[in-house]
Amino acid sequence: MRGMSALRVAAVAAGIALMASGCGATGKTAAGPSTSGASTAPLAGLRIMVPNTPGGGYDTTARAAAKVLEDEKLATNPEVFNLAGAGGTVGLARIVNEKGNGDLAMLMGLGVVGASYTNKSQSKLTDTTPLARLIEEPGAIMVSKDSPYKTIDDLVTAWKKDPSKVSVGGGSSAGGPDHLLPMQLAGAVGIDAKKVNFVSYDGGGDLLPAIIGNKLGFAASGAGEYIQQIKAGDIRVLATSGENRLEGVDAPTLKESKIDLVFTNWRGIVAPPGISDADRDALIATLEKMHESASWKETLKTRGWTDAFVTGDEFKSFLTDQDKRVADVLTKLGLA
Repeated sequence: MRGMSALRVAAVAAGIALMASGCGATGKTAAGPSTSGASTAPLAGLRIMVPNTPGGGYDTTARAAAKVLEDEKLATNPEVFNLAGAGGTVGLARIVNEKGNGDLAMLMGLGVVGASYTNKSQSKLTDTTPLARLIEEPGAIMVSKDSPYKTIDDLVTAWKKDPSKVSVGGGSSAGGPDHLLPMQLAGAVGIDAKKVNFVSYDGGGDLLPAIIGNKLGFAASGAGEYIQQIKAGDIRVLATSGENRLEGVDAPTLKESKIDLVFTNWRGIVAPPGISDADRDALIATLEKMHESASWKETLKTRGWTDAFVTGDEFKSFLTDQDKRVADVLTKLGLA
């Protein structure tokens, strides 16, 4: 994908409509109603939706952010809930249909962008209110501890011999990071991407049992959401896709392994369309305070995430650009 050449991807990006609660998070602070939307009290009533199953990258990021928000007294009892389906587009439809609801936000990234096209969703991320891009992380090429592949060279040798027999699992739909990474890896090692046997799972939580159970040739996903299983030895990382080695993971980069590919994924947070300027500004200000906290910096380190924080209009421009790039790629492949 994208020419299958050496390429750094700042990867992109990422329902049932319920009635909006009417009053945004800035109007329902723990200190009581706000008339200006500029209250410095913790946000109350904030709900963060995860558009795939528990245990995946969006889920772990949302829950980590909610914990920091609560620990730093930036939000009172923020709720994280999952609304999985169709690669994240069920959640995307929900957030778009919650027009004006300043209490709701959604964790998202490249997977949702790609799924919005491959699932022919009427809702797009460009319809939402961008709040902040939070993190980026390299991908990881992973296998079960019981896999016959001990190194990335072992895997590539078997894969090139018969691409269709080496199944590749990812926790995203076509156009998502877990799909783009193996497709670009295929191109980098001389495999026709159309011959890749890609198996899509609805998030990292669903992908995990397939990796551990040795049901796949290999998996491509972010290492951060599997860090416990990696440290326990249940998952073997053959290589990571960043510019540098991933701290805490004993594996070479693809470039170190003589494979000319660097790939990074990102995650961010959006709100419904049509929220008030006061709600938008208060949500962004709260995320900025979270980003500045020592707790968030420690979370980044623990999870192996790279800080990629941008907000508001800058994030909006990034989303628009990434949406167009993914649409162009998938259209060329006949997937959009």
